[in-house]
Amino acid sequence: MEHRSTFHPASPILDFCPPTLPALWYLDPSHYARELSSIHSKNWIYVGRENDLPALTLHRVEIAGLNLILVKDDKGIVRCFHNTCRHRGSELCQHQDTKLKAKLITCPYHEWAYDLSGALQKTPHATTAPGFEKSENNLFQAQVKLWNGFIYVCLTNEAPDFALAPDMGIAALDNWPMQDLVTGHRRVKTIHCNWKIFWENYNECLHCPGIHASLCDMVPVYSKGVMSISEIPGWTPEAKINSPLKDGASTWTKSGMPCGPEFSNLTQTQKQAGHLFVTLMPTMYIVAHIDYVRVVSLRPLGPEETELTAEWLFPQETLSAPNFDLANVVDFATTVMLEDGAACELNQRGLRNRRYTGGTLMPQEFDVFNFHQWVRKKLGEPVYAPEKTP
Repeated sequence: MEHRSTFHPASPILDFCPPTLPALWYLDPSHYARELSSIHSKNWIYVGRENDLPALTLHRVEIAGLNLILVKDDKGIVRCFHNTCRHRGSELCQHQDTKLKAKLITCPYHEWAYDLSGALQKTPHATTAPGFEKSENNLFQAQVKLWNGFIYVCLTNEAPDFALAPDMGIAALDNWPMQDLVTGHRRVKTIHCNWKIFWENYNECLHCPGIHASLCDMVPVYSKGVMSISEIPGWTPEAKINSPLKDGASTWTKSGMPCGPEFSNLTQTQKQAGHLFVTLMPTMYIVAHIDYVRVVSLRPLGPEETELTAEWLFPQETLSAPNFDLANVVDFATTVMLEDGAACELNQRGLRNRRYTGGTLMPQEFDVFNFHQWVRKKLGEPVYAPEKTP
């Protein structure tokens, strides 16, 4: 292993080896419930694309174990409500998607009806008495944020500033036509691991040489076990920046060639990079290429189970082209995702060994360390402070 002195001070490589999170945090049901309450219930969670939500249709989603419904009115306003009637708590929407017969959300049990702002309008078959106020019996509402065609929901009334949610800033994707992209393919898979293991795997490339042969071929620097050249000994900020993709490739497809027209507003730097990762913790990451965009989101299902959803977004003209080859785009990333899923499950199985109570991060796992610090802060736990050498 290289000593830290061989790296430039601007390199993100750590100069210490911090401990991991405790193994119990990946296994214990009570700790899992604590994370749902402190993390997933208090941050912006991705729930789907705006153009995949038909108007006047109830769409069920789940966040932190809570049953919710999305609805878009005829003016395009999207709202989110808890899927429970204010009368006696009946479920309002029984199916994944329910087309409304009128501009009302009607409980199937006793037919209490609410308008699409959540306000109670009707209580048929029942008389009222003094003290009952319709305005005090509106649906429980969750906060909604629309950004680049994505829909986000936050369960707490004190939602964090969304401008701080994307790690690259809310303007990172401004040169991509995000609002107009449509979903061309979706893949959903359950992986048998804690949700944090997925993010740890995402945040390091030490596993890349042994796990991702095709990815390391496409992005050669990954074969060195690093995510960028700034992590390589001898790198300096003055070093020439070349495309990280292999010679002849300009995007992440099996052929390395664009699947359709390149996005016209990208800068030369964005085109040369070949990909831009934008992460919104703890819910999703976005990979923007020169010709399409891929979205990967996750939903915790239990201490050792996570639902992973991948969506590929394209311009409609690309999807409609007679020679469009969906497999050329989808198969490459799907291979990488399946490899990652298997690695995450391998990790989870090993954590069940009672002899393992925690481990040690390597200097190249600086983003795993940053993620661990973020988790500690969200849980109100002390962050790790490395001991200073004299």
